[in-house]
Amino acid sequence: MTSADMTPAKMLSAIGAISGTSMDGIDVSIVRTDGHGCVEPGPGATYAYAAPLRARLLDFIRDPARAETDPLDALEAEVTAAHVGAIETFLRDHTLSAANVDLVGMHGQTVWHNPGKRFTRQLVRGDVAATRLGIDTVTRFRDADVAAGGQGAPFAPLYHRALAAQLPQPVMVLNWGGVGNVTYIDGETVIAFDTGPASALIDDWVARHCAVAYDEGGRIAASGTPDTGIVATMMRNPYFALPAPKSLDRQEFHARAKIVEGMSPANGAATLAAFTIQATVAALDHVPSRPKRWLVTGGGRLNSHLMTGLAARLGVPVEPVEAVGWQGDHIEAQCFGYLAVRSVLGLPLSLPTTTGVPRPMPGGAQFKP
Repeated sequence: MTSADMTPAKMLSAIGAISGTSMDGIDVSIVRTDGHGCVEPGPGATYAYAAPLRARLLDFIRDPARAETDPLDALEAEVTAAHVGAIETFLRDHTLSAANVDLVGMHGQTVWHNPGKRFTRQLVRGDVAATRLGIDTVTRFRDADVAAGGQGAPFAPLYHRALAAQLPQPVMVLNWGGVGNVTYIDGETVIAFDTGPASALIDDWVARHCAVAYDEGGRIAASGTPDTGIVATMMRNPYFALPAPKSLDRQEFHARAKIVEGMSPANGAATLAAFTIQATVAALDHVPSRPKRWLVTGGGRLNSHLMTGLAARLGVPVEPVEAVGWQGDHIEAQCFGYLAVRSVLGLPLSLPTTTGVPRPMPGGAQFKP
């Protein structure tokens, strides 16, 4: 199939796959779309990284700037094999044939994101994946945006706009993953940016101090007392005053978060949770009007302590995206299926108001089997 065959009216089936900054697994989903406003999300699933691979990735990001010079061939081959395996399992689990899938949008695993140096690195080999799967595969979604001076993130806003077209607006879509980001939607106005930390700081804290992977439901944080003085100190970070759009690396706040060392596990978690909520509320400083509703995706939507805390601060409904029929566990994967279609159509993947790129920016690299 060629790009010339893919007219905007034609609906294509695209599988999207991504592993987020939490590095806990590979999300895979399928969507039918024309690359414009018609989207029909399909099923999705998450496939965990093998423990040794996840450990190697987490070890690498302790010094992620190595990604600028290290070819990372072995690690990239492992990540590619894991993503291909996840898609193959998804096809089997959902009785799908590769012959009935038009495209794969494979985001890969971000290991270093430094837009200030016009550099971003997602580990995945599109040529290997296309050959293994027998399906045209699109990767390198962020490269053109960053090379042109954009932030290269967040990259889901245009998919959020397509999903939210029939909802009362303005509406805010909040993704609480390892890093938090928002998409403000009001008709044709789309503004997006990273808000600050989300699950990453809390996950890493409880992993060190409570021997658990994450604070399930926010119970550890809810049992502690936040230090409001420390929260205020952390909020003095100059990032929060920067105008949108703007983006962050997962590790951006980790050095400053050492201020909570010495606190009890519960109080430390409570303080980091309060900081996460306050950083999210600060997003209101960078949008033209207050959203009528916040819809939350990402793992943070399952943290009742964060959700109730944010709703109390905002005074408007804060709900998981399932409240409007979206699939919170699979939106990002669907997004990269959607963006794969836009990529082969030559349509923009990002806008000046979503990443700061100078003009609406196409992107992605297509590989054939």
